[in-house]
Amino acid sequence: MRIRSPSSVFSVAFLCAAILAGASARAEGLKFDWKQASGSKIAIAFNRHPYADAIIQRLPKFKELTGIDVSQEVTPEENYFDKVTTSLSARTGTPDVFMTGVYQTWDYASSGRIEPLDKYLDDAALTSPDYNPKDIFESIFNGGKWDLKPGDPTGTGNLYSLPLGFELYCLAYNKGYFDEKGLKPPETLDELIELSAKLKGWNGPGSYGVAVRGTRSWATIYPGYLSTFSSAGAKDFVIKNGKLVSALDSPEAIAVTAKFTKMIKDGGPPAWSNYTWYQCGADLGAGKAAILYDADINGYFQNVPGSTNQTGNIAFSPPPVVKAGDAPQSNEWAWQLAMNSASKKKKATWLFIQYFTGPEFELWAALNAKMVDPARKSIWENNQFKDKLSKVVGYADTFQKTIPNSGIKFTPQPYVIQSTTEWAGTLRQIVLSGANPEIAMKDLAKRITRDTSKLKLSDSEEKSSGQRQLAR
Repeated sequence: MRIRSPSSVFSVAFLCAAILAGASARAEGLKFDWKQASGSKIAIAFNRHPYADAIIQRLPKFKELTGIDVSQEVTPEENYFDKVTTSLSARTGTPDVFMTGVYQTWDYASSGRIEPLDKYLDDAALTSPDYNPKDIFESIFNGGKWDLKPGDPTGTGNLYSLPLGFELYCLAYNKGYFDEKGLKPPETLDELIELSAKLKGWNGPGSYGVAVRGTRSWATIYPGYLSTFSSAGAKDFVIKNGKLVSALDSPEAIAVTAKFTKMIKDGGPPAWSNYTWYQCGADLGAGKAAILYDADINGYFQNVPGSTNQTGNIAFSPPPVVKAGDAPQSNEWAWQLAMNSASKKKKATWLFIQYFTGPEFELWAALNAKMVDPARKSIWENNQFKDKLSKVVGYADTFQKTIPNSGIKFTPQPYVIQSTTEWAGTLRQIVLSGANPEIAMKDLAKRITRDTSKLKLSDSEEKSSGQRQLAR
């Protein structure tokens, strides 16, 4: 047996101690510095929404963690994006952070008004190791990425925004009345048209069948209408001879628009042309609308205890399909956070975006606030969250049936807000002025193509430009 000398034992012990000390130092170095922008003050622009309410409720926690002061301004959705666009165009750096959606990002990114986030996300000194972007649903995360080439799908190019939560589109209905009358939620567009007309006056004067949006705004197009439009096999654009051309004059587009506008005329709100997210949801919660065809979360918010007189009386079912037997499909919207490219406080701004799209806040908001469709997969597997959703009839089941065929149904292009606002105007002409759907949609397609045909595309191959579905 070999006996080690005391000096050699000491040397080994010293070496082990040094290794352990080094490991401890490295572990200490892995602690993320949330205070690195302490003392900064940033300005935030919020759309008036329960997701914004959750953030505002948690601002004191963010201040405690980071030492960053936050001022905020909240604006209703009908004016919000006009206000943000004006602020970004001024290039003053205010607001530093703003809520946005994927569609607006295509415009802001194309004009350089929004900061790419890749360098912040990839920097270990700026991003906590707990952030875990792979926990975000892939299609939702990819919605914030685009290569700035009109007609190309999202999911490639720079990352311009990160998601708070998202929404799909489905039917929410008055369960008590449906049960009392032995009614079943409609599964097809034809069934919805017929039932909504019969439900006029179902709960007294002023009550009606189905609530959908109707202002002359892009926001009228993307919820129920675009989901049904896509179910019909219609597309917003195709690429022909190297140009982005509106496909709103296709037989499929014209036929589904004729049916959808008939539904509005026969069973929609009497003041449909003034209806936004807020009025649609409020009418369901007040027992005025028998059915809501809008965001799943809009119906959910009317069912939160103490929120409306129909709390506990609202149930959910998938969006109607055009052809019986088809799988339901939905357009997709995600509320995201983005950075003003002119911000003078980008480190503090990134810490804000990181914290409020991170796992700690999102789990808290899903369990304690109204973050109903969180963007992180892990939350959907959380037992407390599952239990919370199970108390709402049909919500989780509708989500699971709809999500396999959900996705962004618009074609990415910088004129999306302009073209969809024109599109909403055409729907209003059909409903309010009795315009012929075929003539109106053909005229609309010509007007939109005048703008989009000038865009420089990534290739000249003739192809359909409908958004590809991304794996979840």
